[in-house]
Amino acid sequence: MARFMLNRALKAVLTVWIAITATFFLLRLLPGDPTTLMVEGDMTPEMRAALLETYGLDRPLLEQYVSYLRELLHGNFGISFRQIQPVTDILLDRLPWTLLLAGVAFLLTIAVGIPIGVSAAAHRGRWPDKLLQGFGIAGHALFVPSVAMLLLVWLGARLGWFPIGGAIDPDTRGLAAYLSLAHHLVLPVASLVLVQLGPYALTLRTNLIDVLGEDYIRAARARGLSGRRRLWKHGLRNAILPALTLMGLQLGTLVGGAVLTETVFAYPGVGRLIFEAVGQRDYPVLQGAFIMLAITVVVANALTDLLYAVLNPRIRL
Repeated sequence: MARFMLNRALKAVLTVWIAITATFFLLRLLPGDPTTLMVEGDMTPEMRAALLETYGLDRPLLEQYVSYLRELLHGNFGISFRQIQPVTDILLDRLPWTLLLAGVAFLLTIAVGIPIGVSAAAHRGRWPDKLLQGFGIAGHALFVPSVAMLLLVWLGARLGWFPIGGAIDPDTRGLAAYLSLAHHLVLPVASLVLVQLGPYALTLRTNLIDVLGEDYIRAARARGLSGRRRLWKHGLRNAILPALTLMGLQLGTLVGGAVLTETVFAYPGVGRLIFEAVGQRDYPVLQGAFIMLAITVVVANALTDLLYAVLNPRIRL
């Protein structure tokens, strides 16, 4: 087990390094001069040269890259070009909102997807199964911003049932603040869950149908175990492992979807920050945001692999 964890940790570090390197060089391929966005009005050549020197942008690209890696090892993401404050502070202010949004959507997808997938497998060929198959296929075709815009216009703007932007009403305290927080989360979370739920439940349904045809399930039936016990205790335990892996792989999609959802609903998370920083050519903020999201996805996937290894010892061999 220790060897498996060490191997997985090394792969995670390598993945994060590749993400850091790709982010650094790709951002510098963006058109435009970031110094022109730092100063309001006209800027003299002397002012531009001073800004380039201050932020190290006048040095060779490889030298900037090495310096950036050195600072990252000390936990320094740099200084924002626009907000003139440490990127770490900006990210730590936004990250909890994104983790809340993606975490609630992730847990809700699993909590709702398991009973739906099990019910479809138990009623194979009947209307619950056919309904799930249609919903699962549609889920593969849905695009998060499209669903988010539909919910925003229909349930938010037209019916007025939910807020169309922000994360919490200002000047709320105590229980009212928590209720306001949950109220603002409904539409962004629903956008993510509607896209993720169908494929997840459909995968679980397919796996469970395969498992229910195994010899040990027939043996359990011969021993007189009830259908409910065979389904939930013996079948689901093995069928849920591939579905769990799918959810781990979809974490990247979920985080990416959260970024798009935050933009549609003006939700103050890292996704909204990225949207703002792109228009401002704020390299340090963009680099820090992408790296933090990459680390979040890599760590979540590593934890999924670890959980899978605990549940299924054969993959550690």
